[in-house]
Amino acid sequence: MSDPAAELPFFYGSISRLEAEEHLKLAGMGDGHFLLRQCLRSLGGYVLSIVWNLDFYHYSIEKQLNGTYCIAGGKPHCGPAELCEYYSKDTDGLVCILRKPCLRTADTQIKPGVFDSLRDNMFREYVRQTWNLEGEALEQAVISQAPQLEKLIATTAHEKMPWFHGKIARQEGERRLYSGSQPDGKFLVREREEFGTFALSVTYGKTVYHYQILHDKSGKYAMPEGTKFDTVWQLVEYLKMKPDGLVTVLREPCVNQNNSSVAVSNGPRIRGNGYTPPPSVPKPPGAESRPHLPMDHDAFISPYDDPNECKKKTLFIKRDKLMIDEVELGSGNFGSVKKGVFKMESKQIDVAIKVLKNENDKSVKEEMMREAQFMHQLSDPFIVRMIGLCEAEALMLVMEMAPAGPLNKFLSGKRDQITADNIVMLMHQVSMGMKYLEGRNFVHRDLAARNVLLVNQQYAKISDFGLSKALGADDNYYKARTGGKWPLKWYAPECIQFHKFSSKSDVWSFGITMWEAFTYGGKPYKKMKGPEVMSFIDSGNRMECPTGCPDTMYELMKDCWTYKHEDRPGFVKVEEKMRTFYYSIAKKIPEYMKKDGESPPS
Repeated sequence: MSDPAAELPFFYGSISRLEAEEHLKLAGMGDGHFLLRQCLRSLGGYVLSIVWNLDFYHYSIEKQLNGTYCIAGGKPHCGPAELCEYYSKDTDGLVCILRKPCLRTADTQIKPGVFDSLRDNMFREYVRQTWNLEGEALEQAVISQAPQLEKLIATTAHEKMPWFHGKIARQEGERRLYSGSQPDGKFLVREREEFGTFALSVTYGKTVYHYQILHDKSGKYAMPEGTKFDTVWQLVEYLKMKPDGLVTVLREPCVNQNNSSVAVSNGPRIRGNGYTPPPSVPKPPGAESRPHLPMDHDAFISPYDDPNECKKKTLFIKRDKLMIDEVELGSGNFGSVKKGVFKMESKQIDVAIKVLKNENDKSVKEEMMREAQFMHQLSDPFIVRMIGLCEAEALMLVMEMAPAGPLNKFLSGKRDQITADNIVMLMHQVSMGMKYLEGRNFVHRDLAARNVLLVNQQYAKISDFGLSKALGADDNYYKARTGGKWPLKWYAPECIQFHKFSSKSDVWSFGITMWEAFTYGGKPYKKMKGPEVMSFIDSGNRMECPTGCPDTMYELMKDCWTYKHEDRPGFVKVEEKMRTFYYSIAKKIPEYMKKDGESPPS
């Protein structure tokens, strides 16, 4: 995760107050000169350092639980850039408006904080241990769940620091500090017998002093009567600059030689080079008491994750491997969809089986075969994977099960239950699935809310990769004069005018799908007919922003509806914008992320 302020030329990263003042002195000490730096006290926060009347003023900017940023007593802003722009026009409690940024010089790099250098690796280790993931599934999990994991990871980051020695006795701490040289300020942090509490041991004048690190009800850490911090490592970094009640500042860490064995979480250890297939995707502690995340569900992992199963993977499935329920999940011009079970060597999985009508013509079956051969090679957590084909009483397409059904139908009756933030999360997952397809040069051709299936309220998968065209159509499709039936209201101009399909035309459809989602299953373009839609678009008009849809999401929709395909963003950029906004609205650490039932820091 990149810092939201990283693109600002007046952001210096993790520098101290004194360093900030030195930069401002070099810039001339003009009234209203300012810079931005990381806040050491609060996670994700900043400090605004300003010059006024030849003096320095420092204002803490805290990241709120809803993802906004504000100075104490001030208005909330969606990001540090917006906050600085606001205070360049209105003092609103500051000593003066922000007049001139103190820009970094060409040889001045943003200084990373202690946590910055550890964060990405810790994300991966936590996800790998907790959900037993590897490869692309691991990367997708990190991207999709980073907002919910960041605070949890930050509060355990001290476990990776060289000065952290785990649960050792006071006497053992003294022994380690006395081992070797004993300069003033040599220190370590140890875990006390009482769970979740810590002590700081530091040498001064050949004597070891011990201090209890207080942990208050709000989750803050501090020395007695000292400044409060969100995490232990932030407190330690501060004590390297100021004693804050200690006999000396912290200088040299007493390195724990065994620190590499300290775990990030209580999850299972990383699996070794040998493969031991889990009976199901491991669930983190407390998983049963909260809504499941995508990684908690078996559908996140490919049915062929086990190499032994992968060796037996074939396009055509034998009929005796399928158990088919007579109850229909749905039906269409192509035939019906039934629930079933696919019997593999080591497990059984629920599947959805599309049963083609026997009267479907030869060309339909041939096109279906072509699509199926390619789809069989695709595997991503956010697409409905195709298991295979079965030729028996009818031609059957066997797919992963997504039991909650199509997104548009799911949302249509749940406007009061599902928040816009929930929709952002689901649409971000769709963008990740589409980025995967784009990276494999696969054009969907029929992306719409009806073809986004839900495993549950937190987990979306893209379905029907071109198969709607192969299998027939319903009322959502426009019958073109050139033959075939098209979902015109979801199609980009170049598709309608030149029959040209690409990932860029899928991006246009993604914008329509977003609109459907934020209108809770609304029908695009209302009652317009095909020619009216084409005229509406050609005239430069676009659908209005849905009620309650965040402005940032509507702006992305309009980007997706860029008329010229060459000017339209690809899914790499679309997913990045979705991810950035999803991260910005990340709420406080959820109940299910609490460690051993304890309340997390606020």
